[in-house]
Amino acid sequence: MSMTRLIPSHTPAFDATRARVRMIERLRTQGICDEKVLDAMAAIPRHLFVEKGLAFSAYDDSALPIGLQQTISQPFVVARMIEILCDERELGRTLEVGAGCGYQAAVLSLLASEVYAVERLKTLLDRARENLRPLRLPNLRLKCADGTLGLPEAAPFDTIIVAAGGVKVPPALKTQLAPEGRLLIPVGVSGQHLLLIERQGSVFKESKCDPPVRFVPLLTGIE
Repeated sequence: MSMTRLIPSHTPAFDATRARVRMIERLRTQGICDEKVLDAMAAIPRHLFVEKGLAFSAYDDSALPIGLQQTISQPFVVARMIEILCDERELGRTLEVGAGCGYQAAVLSLLASEVYAVERLKTLLDRARENLRPLRLPNLRLKCADGTLGLPEAAPFDTIIVAAGGVKVPPALKTQLAPEGRLLIPVGVSGQHLLLIERQGSVFKESKCDPPVRFVPLLTGIE
């Protein structure tokens, strides 16, 4: 899949394309090496996923508020998590838990064959749909659902990425991994780290990955 073109910007107040180029240059200096991941990050206009008043900060390396006490993750964390999951493999059929504003789902859609993104907050999911509509990404599906339960009707998944931090890994997510599938989730109590889980038959191999992270809590239920 070609990802060389930039999706057009619709905010004339600043040069979003140049800001994206600077973001990619910064990601390279921070150690992101996967060119497919960098291409996908360059193709998605991040400023379309934040409030208009924050558009000038959209390409800074910082998390930004998106309402309802939720945030859009900093670009480095998005790139690093996807790079870990892409390492020497295709993402394939992918589940994102915690769609938020839709930005990470959009990036994933350029790298995966199919993306199912779930969000427990209905209002936030509606915003994500609005944000994503102009991009017309045919392989991306959104659903309001309790992410701790996964999405059994679409399982199994080759890749599962969780954009919220939990004390432990929800069992449903592990069982919905396909053979040789990978799951990446922030875990921890006083501090969070990225935990990579790789399914090898009936065995689940766990690895701790850098960097340390801080995500909003992984909660149950739908609101």
